[in-house]
Amino acid sequence: MAEIELPEAEELEEHQTNPFTKKVALTTAIFAVILAITSLGGSNAMKEMILAQQQASDQWAFYQAKVIREHLYRQQKERLELDLIEKEALKPEARAKFEAVLQKSAKEAERYGVEKKDIRKEAEKLEHERDVNRNKDPYFDYAEVLLQIAIVMASIAILAHSRRMYVFSIISATLGTLLSLNGFLMLVRLPFFH
Repeated sequence: MAEIELPEAEELEEHQTNPFTKKVALTTAIFAVILAITSLGGSNAMKEMILAQQQASDQWAFYQAKVIREHLYRQQKERLELDLIEKEALKPEARAKFEAVLQKSAKEAERYGVEKKDIRKEAEKLEHERDVNRNKDPYFDYAEVLLQIAIVMASIAILAHSRRMYVFSIISATLGTLLSLNGFLMLVRLPFFH
């Protein structure tokens, strides 16, 4: 039977109170907090992007409905104008009614033309909001990956007592944190993210 060597109590106590281990463990906890904030930012950006897309689609559908109504009233107006020309010998009451309907059709067509402009502006504003959030998302995604790598490397640094792994984890976390901040603030646009 193979002998198993158990660590001595002093050796275990040394590992628990090792300043390097404590420093790396504290740093890892900070990385985890930053990762949680980054994950929340990415999730919110995705939700906002989807919501803005849905709202923009609704606005464009509403816009199309207004355009159709505007065209219907314009066609009705043109048809009434042709009918008036065709029926010159109409009684004054009939002519007045034709002209009243003609004016109403013209006003309705104009009203729908004005309303559709406002709807279009709102739809374009929502599309812009969608695009902003779509542009934020890759920064959060890559930040999450780098922060997860940083946490794993810090754990390896503790197990292997490797300062190189610890430095690598700090570099990875720093890059992840910068990408996360950029996801929130959009200070820099990295071309390969878009």
